[in-house]
Amino acid sequence: MKLLRQALPPLLGIAGGLLLWEGLSRYVAESLPGPWATWQQSKLYVLEPFAKRGEMDQGILRFAWESLKLVFQGYFLALLLAIPLGFALGLSRTFASAVDPLIQLLRPVSPLAWLPLGLVLLERSKPAALFTIALCSMWPTVLNLASGVRAVPPDYLNVARMLRLSPAATFFKVLLPATLPALFTGMRVSLGIAWLAIVAAEMLTGAAGLGGFLWQEYNALIYEHILLCIVVIGLIGLLLDRLMLAIERRLKAGVS
Repeated sequence: MKLLRQALPPLLGIAGGLLLWEGLSRYVAESLPGPWATWQQSKLYVLEPFAKRGEMDQGILRFAWESLKLVFQGYFLALLLAIPLGFALGLSRTFASAVDPLIQLLRPVSPLAWLPLGLVLLERSKPAALFTIALCSMWPTVLNLASGVRAVPPDYLNVARMLRLSPAATFFKVLLPATLPALFTGMRVSLGIAWLAIVAAEMLTGAAGLGGFLWQEYNALIYEHILLCIVVIGLIGLLLDRLMLAIERRLKAGVS
């Protein structure tokens, strides 16, 4: 019964969403395919999820896998940039005052604006996509980590000085454990932004992924496949968020 009570609200929410979708299809936008029509037109991509019939004619999970590979490469590049920068901002207020205007200038820039610059600088679509993902997704980690470093109680650092810990020992034994919850919160948000950025990047470059497939089907006016892409993009984004949330909760429970 407890499991049923937990599962019932999400199931009701999904049913309500499907009913709303069907209502929009029937009474608001007749060109919008309903759930059943979308399934009928798109089931080949779902029932054969890893098939490869051509470069842009593949199973939906194969497209998703191509997108995820790029996302994680760009995301780890973002972390390599964001974590040292976040610690530097948190430890030095002078450095933070100097760099903060630049961060606030770059942070709102859309992936649709970064990608053309990446293509100009790197001259290939894949490096340009990684460049776009990294620059778009790094800022939540930078800002959360900097806030976490500033929130470390001064007593922790004073004890480290009294014990004559080396800078490396202070970092690994004091700073890093104290800032892990803030770091993972930023990483969770950054991963969601990375997933948004790759879809936009693939749409512009025509790469073989969910974004490229969506753009191809838009040009072909096959709206059922567009809706399939939207559903899959949303589901994968939800799964990535829940994965990071579970890691974050376990981490906070361990720290506390």
